[in-house]
Formats: sequence, structure tokens, C-alpha cells
Amino acid sequence: MNCELLATCSALGYLEGDSYHKEPDCLESVKDLIRYLRHEDDTRDVRQQLGDSQIVQNDLLPIIVQYRQDKTLFDACIRLMVNLTQPAMLCFGKIPDDPVFRQHFMQVTSHLQAYKEAFASEKVFGVLSETLYNLLQLDWEQRQDEDNLLIERILLLVRNVLHVPADPCEEKKVDDDASVHDRVLWAVHMSGFDDLVKFLASAQSEQQWSMHVLEIISLMFRDQTPEALVSAGHARSAEEKQRDARELEALRQKEQAEKRSRTLQRGSRHSRFGGSFVVQGLKAIGEKDVIYHRNLNNFKYYTHDLGKAVRRVPKRNRQAQDCRDKRRSALNVRLFLREFCVDFLENCYNRLMYLVKESLIREQTQQHDETYYLWALSFFMAFNRGNAFRADLVSETMSIRTFHFIERNITNYYEMLLTDRKEATSWSRRMHLALKAYQELLQTVNEMDRSADEGIRQSANVIKSNIFYLMEYREIFLTLLRKYDETSQPLSYLKDLVESTHLFLRMLERFCKGRKNLIVQRKKVRRKKSQGKKKQPAQESSPEVLEETWKIVEEELRATEFQLSASLTESIVPFDAASETPLEEQRTEAMIRVQDALLARMGPEALALLRAAREVWPEGDVFGSSDVEPEEELDLLKQIFQANLPRPPPETIAEDDDEGAELEEEELESVQLSEKEFNILDFIKRFANPSIVRSYLLLLKSYSRNTPHTNHCVARMLHRLAVDLKMDALLFQLSVFHLFNKILNDPAADAYKELVTFAKFVLKRFFAVAAQNNKAYVELLFWKNVGAVREMTEGYTKDGEGTKPSWTEEEEEELRRLYMEHLDSEVPDIVETVIQLLSNSNRTRRQVVTQLVHMGLVDSAKDLKKQKKGTQIVLWTEEQEVELEMLFEEYKDSDDVLGDIMKKLTAKRCRARVVDKLLSMGLVSERRQLHKKRSRSAHGKSSGKSSGKGMTEEDFLAELTQGLADEAADEDDEEETDDESADSEEDGNEREMPQPVRKRRQDFNLTAERRADIRSLVNALQQEGLSGSLLWLQNSLNKTAIDRTDDCPSQPVPLVPFSEADEDAMENRNFLKLLSKLGIRPPENEQETFWRIPENISESQLLSVAAALTPGEDEPEHSEEQQGPREGPQEEEEEDDEEVSSEQRIQALRALLLARSRKSHSAEDAGLVSDSAAAGEANGLTERSQEKTSTKRSRNRILDDDDDDEEEKENYSSKAVDVDTNKDADSDTEDFSAPVKRRRKMAVINDEEDED
Repeated sequence: MNCELLATCSALGYLEGDSYHKEPDCLESVKDLIRYLRHEDDTRDVRQQLGDSQIVQNDLLPIIVQYRQDKTLFDACIRLMVNLTQPAMLCFGKIPDDPVFRQHFMQVTSHLQAYKEAFASEKVFGVLSETLYNLLQLDWEQRQDEDNLLIERILLLVRNVLHVPADPCEEKKVDDDASVHDRVLWAVHMSGFDDLVKFLASAQSEQQWSMHVLEIISLMFRDQTPEALVSAGHARSAEEKQRDARELEALRQKEQAEKRSRTLQRGSRHSRFGGSFVVQGLKAIGEKDVIYHRNLNNFKYYTHDLGKAVRRVPKRNRQAQDCRDKRRSALNVRLFLREFCVDFLENCYNRLMYLVKESLIREQTQQHDETYYLWALSFFMAFNRGNAFRADLVSETMSIRTFHFIERNITNYYEMLLTDRKEATSWSRRMHLALKAYQELLQTVNEMDRSADEGIRQSANVIKSNIFYLMEYREIFLTLLRKYDETSQPLSYLKDLVESTHLFLRMLERFCKGRKNLIVQRKKVRRKKSQGKKKQPAQESSPEVLEETWKIVEEELRATEFQLSASLTESIVPFDAASETPLEEQRTEAMIRVQDALLARMGPEALALLRAAREVWPEGDVFGSSDVEPEEELDLLKQIFQANLPRPPPETIAEDDDEGAELEEEELESVQLSEKEFNILDFIKRFANPSIVRSYLLLLKSYSRNTPHTNHCVARMLHRLAVDLKMDALLFQLSVFHLFNKILNDPAADAYKELVTFAKFVLKRFFAVAAQNNKAYVELLFWKNVGAVREMTEGYTKDGEGTKPSWTEEEEEELRRLYMEHLDSEVPDIVETVIQLLSNSNRTRRQVVTQLVHMGLVDSAKDLKKQKKGTQIVLWTEEQEVELEMLFEEYKDSDDVLGDIMKKLTAKRCRARVVDKLLSMGLVSERRQLHKKRSRSAHGKSSGKSSGKGMTEEDFLAELTQGLADEAADEDDEEETDDESADSEEDGNEREMPQPVRKRRQDFNLTAERRADIRSLVNALQQEGLSGSLLWLQNSLNKTAIDRTDDCPSQPVPLVPFSEADEDAMENRNFLKLLSKLGIRPPENEQETFWRIPENISESQLLSVAAALTPGEDEPEHSEEQQGPREGPQEEEEEDDEEVSSEQRIQALRALLLARSRKSHSAEDAGLVSDSAAAGEANGLTERSQEKTSTKRSRNRILDDDDDDEEEKENYSSKAVDVDTNKDADSDTEDFSAPVKRRRKMAVINDEEDED
């Protein structure tokens, strides 16, 4: 023991007989021990040494018993004992895997068990009870913070003592004998502490201790079962006696059978005269028969597995183990706990459960505290059900809210069970607790349904109506059975799940019997199918039918003299104010509704809708003027009736399609709720699943250990499948027959009459099927689904029969001819063109594409994937720019400028591309001018006169380099395929990282040509504002060169960006191209994230590569260009033809943009900006997509922490300024970094445009 700890413990005092003599420094010594515990190491050495010295038994407990009047010393001792008795799981976090730490864990646990035995004293709990009673007597005005702390510490101390697990090796107690836990409970009872617990649970002024009280109660009843407590003190019932008699009879029959088998195994001769026998017809490994070397008495047990080593099951595949069994406590303990349960239910249960539930919902508790709530619900409701059931005692937890709460917890536990595999056992136990609570709720509802009180039965019907109506409660057992995993969920969980399912189905069957029809909720997945050959409903009728329809409508309107009833006028609503659809689109929908009403020959409704729409959209006289005459209204209705209005594609419910071609034509849209009539047989059919049947048969394997009720639940479900649904072939499996053979040969088979009868029925059915199907014995090797069951019993279908529609030779020849005719044509979608020309108009796109692949005309269905509009349009031609400007001038005063332009554009593009083009052309100065307006305004009139304010230099460069897009596209093709560029343009604001290049031998010597390429890339990146990132790259290369020596082998060094600016640079295509030029390799596979400096670059090569990144050393011309504004006017005039300063270049760009917008291009302007256009040529096509990617990646950080964003901006700008110390505050570096900061500020403002 540590000498300091030993001295401190000695300074506490000493025990002499039953009296304890404290030392003068006792209080200080206790405080020193608290400090020592605060600074103990991971092995909990201080805790172990104090446990070895038995400080709790010999010092602390005698101190609080004899010196309880010394409040300061008493408080310090309670505080120290709370620390010493805290669970070992909290000390170590979890059960350690390391053997050394596992030993420390077991040592701490053994000390805790010794503490618990010392606490089994009435004196100790008497002192705690008296102290707690005195504190609770104080009113809240008189109670100090120290008093509340002492109350909480006493409750925590009792909680810790009750939490200590039992030691099965030391406590070899039988049932009805008093264990250490029982003795602690008896001390709690004799001291009156249990009464204080009930007071804390029921007192309104003490509701802050509700969670502590619930923990203590749950630990008090840790080893108990509700059934054992209910029967405590009562004589055994007749049913219990019969059950015990059946168990004894089964054991007696097994014993007699074993005696008979042993008698038959005894040979008539002694064992010295053995023999060898040849088993005819049973082949050994070779071609010869098996030779048997043992006595013939044991031959019937012979298998080929005799003598083989048992195969070891991997740990991850082993079956989960059940928790330890419950034991029966001493009778006096059970009696006092029974009285406690009765008092608790009558006075405390409803209030305490309400307070705990509110704390859980408001998240005012610690993690996993809901498990105490779930345990208390299942335990006390089961006790109430067995002890003179009264529904009012558990009314707080009998509600739909409780069902919902438990269902949510079950779902959450299952998700965590799948994701947190290391803690799968803990999540499985929590899930089992939630399932037990759900089962108890169902049993209580079932008990209420059999009550003599009419009001209670009506309440039960209300609850059943809700749980049977909602899909979540109705199908929870289906999901749990289908997802059962025996490696993480024990057999006891499966037992409770099967019994709960049996109870639920019985309740559901009884509920459906008394009703002719039951309406339940169901969910439908709405999918948006491709338009294909959908025809507009307005186009389907012939001209004669349309003319006749209009005559009928016209006569009806003239007969009413264009007068409408008040009810019809009030019921017509032309638009939905709560809809997310813009008003402009709803106007088109209103016109379509008018046309549909006319086609349906409902003239008054169409006229009412027309007049209502006129009041909502008076502008433009689209629905007529306000003073329109009736005849003019009739002419307007006729125009709408005959118009070819654009109709949206109809939405249909997509059914499951088994066709093989994956064209991804359908995408998930939403989940919609509907109602349908419930059919109990259809619901039971969903249990006809191989995974569910396997779960039931896994539980049936332990039939001899199961209770009769559990075996009945299994047999009843299998009977429903085999008899009610006539799917007995689901059980035609070899392992099932092996289990049936075991049941039939069991000596105690009379105790399992139900299982024996069912096994005989299934075997009889199988031999009947085998007589007609000669493949039935082969089918025994496989589990079967419903389709295989039908084929096995009704006959197998031929290949291709009843699956896909066949193609005749003429249809295949027609398809081949049409495909070859249009293969070289420039049609946008060859499949749609071929479908329209096929003689069979019922062919779908999927069928045509599948047949083309089958005929070998195309390699894959992906080659014919439907192209989205505008995905491959990259450049803007001069005509398209003129068209865009004309459309903007036409619609700049409308409510939805961008929407109207998108509808009229000839070359369809995404909204983000159109917005960028309008900004670059100077037609609008900011994105918000293109927002949709709810009302008419004149804000956009001056937008066309804007001269590009608020635009960054990147926007100007990107615009000016559009003319050089052909050359830039050629460079892009070297890095990405056409598909990747198309996907990038289609996504709009997402960019994938370049694909990893192949490993190859690189030459890291910088030639003159290579230095020139690096120099041009560095210049381009500095113009983009990435000078700070270049400095970071240079520093990384220099640092790696310093660390790298020739003596020891080197490893690849990853380039890890530490700032947001560096992360954005790692997504810049030119920056990545520079890394490739420098010899830095990209990530090779999904295991790597960062680019890496290869291990075969020497120190000198790294220094040379880093030096190439400094413009001052490699580019004297560029340095002069940057220092040009600081020199005299003469030097500026000499270099004017070759270089342009930063400020002059920006002014020239703006002037050129204004000139382009006025359609007056000049050669001087083009020559003035030739240098800057050449510098931006490499990234002209991808500037905007990179800018949006950077904005999207940084948007969350900007919204989360503005302060951090400002600091990051300052750091970024400081990096950019420090690149070259020879530059002043007006250098190019600051000018180029400023647009990047402005771009980030616009990320929050322009959120909607970026998403578009």
C-alpha cells in the first residue's frame, strides 16, 4: 500500500470493539482521500488499495454510525463512500478486453461486493434513514443547497450499494435462502428507508428526485419476477399443481427411457471378445463398405461424424447468451416486497411514471435512463395484472402515447444494434426491455377487454382501434421477426417476441370477428415515372366528339343565362395559397382545370372557375377583362377548350418490376398515406417468409426447455401457415424433419401432444407431394419462399414462361432495321424515336432497351440512358446570348423573370447556368433581382443598366474565356471523360475528385519545358487568389525535404490541408494539375483520402520543386509586371505593350464587358485583355462549377460559426499578403484574394440560387 495512503488512513482513527475512536485530523484525512481518488490512474490503484485496507468496513461506516451529529464529517464520509461504491463499469467505461485491466476490473468488483456485505446492517441504514427523514422534514424555504446535496448523495449511495452484482462463486445459495442482496433489502425495510422512497415518489414537492427513486426501486426488484411476488404468501393453485405434476411426469418418463436404453446397450458377453463387422450398403470414403469395430449394441447410433473433431464456431457466429436466471428470495423478503408493490401502485405509480416520462421527453435525464422507465412499466403492470387487476392503478401508462414511445425506442435500439456492433449486446438488452414493455401493454389491454366494467372495455376498444389502424404498431412484430439475429439477440428475446406476436394475432382475430369490415392505414410509395409515350387526355378525343361536347356545354350555359349559384361560386378555389407551387404555374393549372371541366361537360363549373381565376390573376387579361360580356366569356371558354395546353406528366404508383434492365427511369417522390379494408388472412400471409419460419423453428429446437405456452405459440403460428394458408411446403426442409424426428422419438412425447400431431401432419403432406413430384427430396435441402412452394406443389414453370413479353422474328427484324436507320442520325433520343415507329405501340422503353441489349445491338443498357435536357450544353454561342438578352428585356418586369426565360429558351439549360450568364453579361447585378415576386414591382427595370457591380474577377475571366472553350475543352478531355464532364454539368454544384491515375515511373527532374508549364500554372492560380495555398504547398515540400535523408528509407507523406482555403484549393482543377506536374500522386484507392508526396523523390528534388513555386526566382518578367505600378512613368510606357498592371486589367475587363453588352466589339479591347484571357484559358470552362463547390462545402461552417469564419478570412488574407514580402498593400495578391472572400459571403445570401 502507498505510504501516503497508509498514513492518511491511519489518521482517521481506530476501531476498538464496537466503538470507534476518531483522530483529531479525521476530517482532513477524509478530504485527502477524496483528493487521492480524484487523481487516480486508469488502473484505479487508489480505489484498489483502499479496498484492500477495508476502509469502508473498519472506518467510514463506524464513523457515520457514531458521529452522525458532526454534520461536516458526516457529509465528507458520505461523499467519500459515494465515490468508493460507484460501479466498476463507470470506473473503467466498459468491461476491459485487456487481461491486465480485466484483472483490475475484477478486483474493484470484489471490493464492491465486500462493501455491499458491510452495508447489510440495520444500524447503517437506520442512520441513513433518520438523516434523510430529518432533511425531508425541512420546508423548501429552510432547505439549503448543502441539504439538497446531502439528500442526493444518500440516494446515490443506496443506489450504488444495491447496484453491486452478486458473486455466484461465493453466494452458493438455493431458492428461498437469504443472499447478500436479500439481507440489504431487509435492512432497508427494517430501517424504514423503503417508506421514505415511497414518500419521495409520491410527494409533489420532491419531484426532482424522481429519477433517483426509480433507479433505487428497479435495483430493489432486480432478482424478482412479478409472478413470484404475486404468489408470495398464498397457497398453490390447482393450475400450478397440475403444471408441476406434468413436469415431474415428463422427467420420470425420460429417466425410464434412459434406463431402458442402458439395459439394451449391455452386451451378453464381456468386452474382451470384440469383433469387426462390415456394414453392407454403407460406403466408406472409398468404394468399399464401412467396417465397424464396436459392439453391435451401439450400431444404431453410428454416424460418419464419429471420431471427427468438433468444428469451432467463430465468436462472431456464436449464439447470444441469455442473462442469468432469476432466483427466488427468502419468503420474508418477498412478502415485504409484495406489500411495497401494492402500496407503490396505489399511491405512487401514476405520478412517478408521469414525471419520469416528462423528463425523458424533455431530455432532462442521462443517457439510457429510459431503460428504468421501460422496466418499471413492464414489472408493475404485470404485478397489477396478476394481483386483482385494477385498470385505474396503471392509467398513466395505458395510452397511445406510451405505445408510440416504446415503438420509437424499439426502432432506435434496432438501428443502433446494426451500427454499433461493439456494443451490440447492450443494445440487444435494451431492445429486449422495450419489447417486454410492449408485450405487457398488449396483455393489459387484453385484460381490460375481459373486464366486467363496460367503461374499461370501451377504453380497451379505443386503444385496440388505434394500434390496429396504424401501420407502425400493426407491423412491428413482422419486422422484428424478419430481422431477428441469433448472434446478437438471445433466445429469451425470441421467446418473448413469439409470445407477443401470438397475443397480438389473437387480439386482432377477435377484433375482426365482431366487425364486417375494418379500415386500416397503409402507406403507398409515389413514384414519378418517365413520360414515355403518355398522351395528353385532351388529345385523345376525336374532333367530332369535341364538337359535340362543346355544343352540349354551350347549350347548358345559354340555358342558365350565364348565371351561377352562390354555393357553386363559393366552393370554387382557383389556387392553393399553402402550396409551394408558384402562382404563375398555378395560373396554368387553373386554365387546365377549366379545360378539364369543359371536357367533362360541366359548363357552370368551368365558368365559375374562369371568373374566380380572373379575380386572382387580373393582369394581362389572360382570363378576360373585368367588364367582359357573357358572349365574350363564351368565346374565351371555346378558345380554352380548343387550346393545346401543356399538361404535367401524370403520377402513377410504380409496382414492383422484375425486369433485369436497370434504366433508373423511376425516382422516389414521396410516401403517401391512404386507407384500405383490412383482411386478416392477407396479414397472416406476410408471415409466410423463410426468415420468419427459421426464427420459429430455432425456438422450437429448445422445445424440451420451453414452457408449454411457448410451444403452443410456435405450433399455432406454424399451423396458421401450413393449414390455414395451405403452405405446408414451407416446412419441407431437412433440418425441420430432423427436429420432427427428435420430437417423435422423445420418451416424453406424451407431454408434447400438440407438436407430435403437427409433425405427423407435415410429414404426411410431404410424402403425398413426393409421390407426385420426384424432385421433392432435393427440395428438402433448401428453404423455400412462396413462389418455390407454389412450384413444388403445383408444378414447375418452363423457362421464360409467364415472365417477359416475347418478341417475334418480324418484330425483332423491325427493331433492328429502325435502330440501324437512326443510329447515325442526330436524333436526341434514339429509343424514343424507335418506339414511336414500332408497329406494336404497347412496347415500353424498358422492353425496347432490354431487347436491344439481348440482340447485341448495344453493349449495355447504360449506353441508351435517357439524356436529361441541357446536360451537354457547355458553351454559349453568339446567337444564344442575343436570344437570352432579348428574353430578359421582354420579361424583366414579370413576377418570375427567370422562370419565364427558362420556358422560352431554345437551348435548355439548368437555372444556375442561366443565372451565371445573366450576371456575366451585366444584365443583372445580383442574384436577388431574379427572385420570384409575389406581387408586381418595378425593381428590375434598372437591372439591365448595371455595369457588373458586385462581380468578381473570376466572373470576368470566365466570361472572356468562353471564346477559347474549344481549346480548353481539349485540355479537359485529357483529364476527364465525356461522361464525367456531362455529369458535372448536370449536377451543377457538385464536382467529383479526379480519378486516381495509374502507378507509373515518374521523372522528377525539372526540365525547361516542365518549369514553363509550372510557371504558367502558378500564375493562373495566383490570379485565382490561391497564393496562400501555394505558400502552404511550398512549406510542405520544404518540410518534407528537411525530414528526408538518404540513410533511412522514406515513406509517402500525405498533403493534409489545415485551413478551409487549402481545402478549396485541393478541389481546384488547376491546383490538382499543378500537383500532378510536380510529381505528387493522387489517392490510389478508397482507403486513401489525401494526395501524397512519393517516397522516391530525393531531398534535392523536393527543394528544386519547392523553389519552382516561387515566382520571384523563376519569373523575372512576372515580378516586373507586379512591381510595375511602383516604378516611374517611363518604365510603364516601355512595358505597356507586353504587361498590364492589376488595376488596369480590371478596368479593361469591365470596359470590354460593357462593350459586349452593347454589341460593339472592337479589336483594341480584345487585344487589351489578351494576356488575362490566356492566363484564364486553362480554367475557363470549370471556373463557375469550382466556385459553387467551394461555396457549398463551406456553407455549413459559415452558418454555424460566424466568428470562426471571420478569423479564417483574416488568416486567409494574411497568407495571401505574406507570399511576397516585396509587395505592398496594393499588390496583386490582395486583389486576387478579395473575390474569394466575397464569394464566401455570398454563399449564405444566394442559398436558393445555388440549390437551383
